[in-house]
Amino acid sequence: MMEPNYEYYIIKSDVLPEILKKTVRAKELLNRGLVDTVNEAAEKAGMSRSAYYKYKDHIFPFYEVSKNKIITISFMLEDKPGVLSNMLDHIARAGGNILTINQNIPLSGLANVTISIRTEGMEKNMEKLIRNMRKIDGVKNIGILAQG
Repeated sequence: MMEPNYEYYIIKSDVLPEILKKTVRAKELLNRGLVDTVNEAAEKAGMSRSAYYKYKDHIFPFYEVSKNKIITISFMLEDKPGVLSNMLDHIARAGGNILTINQNIPLSGLANVTISIRTEGMEKNMEKLIRNMRKIDGVKNIGILAQG
């Protein structure tokens, strides 16, 4: 029997139907050991048990999917001393293994940087790392190009 060929998307949570967000919440409650049963998790998340079972195998938080993978991220950085170094420091402190770095010559004060990171063994999840890197002075844009 042939395996189905699924397509995957990264979608911002604010456009997801509420039931999918509740499913993720219920899964987190179970994974963290905050509840003992699916029934408890579904109840705390505000959904039915049948809805949980319907969606549980079809939605995963980004950080869960990005574990033990290679993620390629594109950054637009201001051409200022220390910005790239600060980015690399954030990745290293999170436990990411940098595989490649490509930086273009700055144009109009901005440089495009592409970094591939092996996420296996990371202490922080990728979602938190990206959120923290967005706060770095000199970071203008961050986008995920690929994961595999």
